[in-house]
Amino acid sequence: MTEPLESRLEAHARSRGVRFFGIADLVPAHQEIRRLGGEEIASYPRAVSIGIELSHEIVDRLPERVRPEVTEQTKRDVIAAYRGHTDAIKETLRHTGEELAEALRQAGHSALAIQVSERRDERFLEAVFSHKLAAHLAGLGWIGKSCLLVTPELGPRVRWTTVLTDAPLPPTGEPGAERCGNCRKCVDICPVGAFSGRGFRTAEPRETRFNALACDNYFAEVERKTGFRTCGLCVYVCPFGRRVSERARRAG
Repeated sequence: MTEPLESRLEAHARSRGVRFFGIADLVPAHQEIRRLGGEEIASYPRAVSIGIELSHEIVDRLPERVRPEVTEQTKRDVIAAYRGHTDAIKETLRHTGEELAEALRQAGHSALAIQVSERRDERFLEAVFSHKLAAHLAGLGWIGKSCLLVTPELGPRVRWTTVLTDAPLPPTGEPGAERCGNCRKCVDICPVGAFSGRGFRTAEPRETRFNALACDNYFAEVERKTGFRTCGLCVYVCPFGRRVSERARRAG
């Protein structure tokens, strides 16, 4: 008996180092998807969401870059390591997404691999499609107060990409319920106070939760000082990811 298409897609993704694999029904989010990407992007009813976990060793060094006792060279090294690591993961995700899209086309379906970072609007700093929304709809986690996708397994220590398709793939789950509770660690650690602390609500604009311009300006400041446009403190501080990291260190 022929293996189901979704199983073949997942097996291929896993062989490329993907830890998180899910299929989302995009119909409930059609209006928001159309607002971001237009009619073509919104015409796809399904999304394949894939995610690769970040290295705990690299993420756990991120606080060093804001500690006054740490040398400037060490701070640059920490940021360079994190940026190089995330760039490598993005490249793997890009290739894997294109391979999955081609497999879907070979199976007779339309498919579009969305690039990992592809802005549609420089003023509001929005992408043509929200990878975290697809992962959320696929049941892989919830959107936290940091506006990142938070997984129960690793918190936000994951990078994502998405393949849109018209293939009638069975969804893997439903949007995960928010589990942040009263935690405000990501809100409090942000160097520019970019997060309001409000939880994710589908009907509310992102601006009620996240000052994207403040975040982007801070990235630009870090780039002027170090040569790398990155931060990552909200990724580091989330308790869901830190608990996993601490258990790994104790086991080692």
